[in-house]
Amino acid sequence: MEGGPEVNKGTDKPTSLGSRLQWSQWQLLDSILPTGGFAHSSGLEAAVQTCLVSSVEDVRTYLTHVLENTGSLLLPFVYSATMSPNMENWHKLDKILDATLTNEVGRKASIAQGSALMRVAAAAFSEVPSLKIMRDASFSVVAFHHAPIFGLTCGLLGFDSETSQRAYLFITMRDVISAATRLNLVGPLGAAVLQHQMAIVAEDVSNRWMNRKVEEACQSAPLLDTVQGCHGYLFSRLFCS
Repeated sequence: MEGGPEVNKGTDKPTSLGSRLQWSQWQLLDSILPTGGFAHSSGLEAAVQTCLVSSVEDVRTYLTHVLENTGSLLLPFVYSATMSPNMENWHKLDKILDATLTNEVGRKASIAQGSALMRVAAAAFSEVPSLKIMRDASFSVVAFHHAPIFGLTCGLLGFDSETSQRAYLFITMRDVISAATRLNLVGPLGAAVLQHQMAIVAEDVSNRWMNRKVEEACQSAPLLDTVQGCHGYLFSRLFCS
């Protein structure tokens, strides 16, 4: 019957909104979600071409610094957006982050991925209509940076704050390791092993930087920022950043 509750045909029980949101939560973290994350390497490509990274151990060290910097600089924005997933707070966080990012390559990457995530989330997660409403009302108002939008989406999809912050570190780690694979620094099987091993590092980072206010956001690995800023000067490149 149109307009009535959705029914699980196997049990004849109504499908709860919480169950639908859980499927959406899994989809948000799926690597096939077209948000453009795999077009970026978080500066790894520039690090390779400047001979700062040339082996699996170098990738491990580089990824450790990326996770550390993500935790110190971006987790506060994810946390704040998840705790208050509304348009006013999102706009405020977006403007603060736009003023905080110090290199143009990283800034453009954040905007590109954030814009793509908001577009996909507004279209895909129809059970949360406020995502589309907020997107349509925010053109020419905010830059659409990735971290606040990820936190906003997590909050509206029912993630708790700790899970959303761990999820952000997870997708960061996944994307850097994927870039390392395509740069021939590690094979597919080695990448899976590396990701599993780096989970310990990611958990340590999350424990140290979790649940911090935006006022505490800071750059903990300035060399990474410098290297990523060099990406625009590369003669040939596979990634956007």
